[in-house]
Amino acid sequence: MKIKPFRSQINRRQALGLIAVTATGGAFLAPEARAAEGSPFAGASLLMPGAGVCSITPEVTEGPFYFDPELERQDITEGRKGVPLTVRLQAVDDQCQPMAKARVDIWHCDARGIYSGYPGQGDSRDIDTTGQKFLRGIQYADDKGIVSFKTIYPGWYRGRTTHIHFKVFPDANSVMTGQLFFPDALSEHLFTTVAPYNNRPQKRDMFNKDDGIARQAGPMSQAALREMASAFEALLVIAVKAS
Repeated sequence: MKIKPFRSQINRRQALGLIAVTATGGAFLAPEARAAEGSPFAGASLLMPGAGVCSITPEVTEGPFYFDPELERQDITEGRKGVPLTVRLQAVDDQCQPMAKARVDIWHCDARGIYSGYPGQGDSRDIDTTGQKFLRGIQYADDKGIVSFKTIYPGWYRGRTTHIHFKVFPDANSVMTGQLFFPDALSEHLFTTVAPYNNRPQKRDMFNKDDGIARQAGPMSQAALREMASAFEALLVIAVKAS
């Protein structure tokens, strides 16, 4: 799916105004990131190893819909419709050193707030996705600690703000669990103007400031967003405390 219908409704300057690049709210700021803070795409600089001590990314609940999809893959969409999104995550330790070969899992709901693999999904709780694995996948980090997933911008469901779940396994005996969050202004624009997000009679009932898990995660779990030619890109550094 292409996002041309969305792009035709909003000019570039307006789009940049909706995208909250978290240059000061990422997991750590390498020197390159500090130098680039004046750029609207400063968040891209977060995806590089840097000197100094990293701020540990807060752990939060995995939620009720996790399972291991046993699928090592980059594209997790499985045909689900929505605004294209690339999620790039970098796993580092508390000295900002990349965690090469770390396993990274992500999972999230689709544009209608539906998770794969569970009954009781959808606004009416009457959709059963048992046995399905859309919008789930795992990857192993490269030498820079980076993984990249092709997916769609997540929707919402009652009681939660828009988010993507992740787990980082530095080794076979340890795991860090967290969630990645998005700027409310951009989410609200997509949910009210772009199909299939706007094909729901209900209105979302939770924003970042009101979501207890988002508040617990804090600014270090806010993704840096940038607009690419055919998709949005969400960037986040995940700093994991040494075991």
